[in-house]
Amino acid sequence: MIRTELETRPGGVVARVAVDNPRKLNILTPDVLRSFSREFKSMEKESNLRAVVLTGAGEKAFIGGADLETLGSLDPASAREFIGLIHAACAALRECPVPVIARINGWCLGAGLEIAACCDLRIAADTAAFGMPEVRLGIPSVVEAAVLPRLVGAGRARWLVITGETIGAAEALVWGLVEKICPLENLDDQINKTLDAILAGEPEAIRAQKRLCKLWEEAPLAESVRVSIDEFARSYESGEPLRRVEAFRKARRKPA
Repeated sequence: MIRTELETRPGGVVARVAVDNPRKLNILTPDVLRSFSREFKSMEKESNLRAVVLTGAGEKAFIGGADLETLGSLDPASAREFIGLIHAACAALRECPVPVIARINGWCLGAGLEIAACCDLRIAADTAAFGMPEVRLGIPSVVEAAVLPRLVGAGRARWLVITGETIGAAEALVWGLVEKICPLENLDDQINKTLDAILAGEPEAIRAQKRLCKLWEEAPLAESVRVSIDEFARSYESGEPLRRVEAFRKARRKPA
């Protein structure tokens, strides 16, 4: 259900995680969601981990949404339990200590779009499609659908969750729902370029930056500034900023 491969690159370890059920568009069942959360929680123990790439197996879908058989069998109590599993999976992404890149290769719907929204960066094939169709099934979009206004603004988020219509990758890029799009055959090249950019950063600085990005979304401005100052001062405890600044200065002094 969840397939993970660890790749050792010059700058550290990258985890490539796939929701692996392409025949059913990588839909999210209760078992898949539990496995998803466990997998991301286990990554917190990998000290050399630098980044995660999350995708869906095959070429048709990133995640096609929640399992319809499950949705069609819920009652009020089990509905609360199931939506809690979706929230836990999204929270595991936001709590992951390193950047998570969503490699969006196709359909990205409902809970799948919530999963993508909780990644740090989103790179999509130009054939990908995005939507929040829950209202057409008689239920509202909830839990981490609340992240959408922070990404695309209140009006566009309302469009997605109230109309239930899908949008294409080009429109998603204009809206700010994804950061980059490219042809499907170039998707891995773009992912690898982004990984190279992340790995060029100092590992602990990247982890601190992810913590701050999450805080900036959730905390009042004054607290965000105060914690940012603490993180800035703490970064000098390792001596790494001094080494990197000096190396940068030496590189600038070299004759052309």
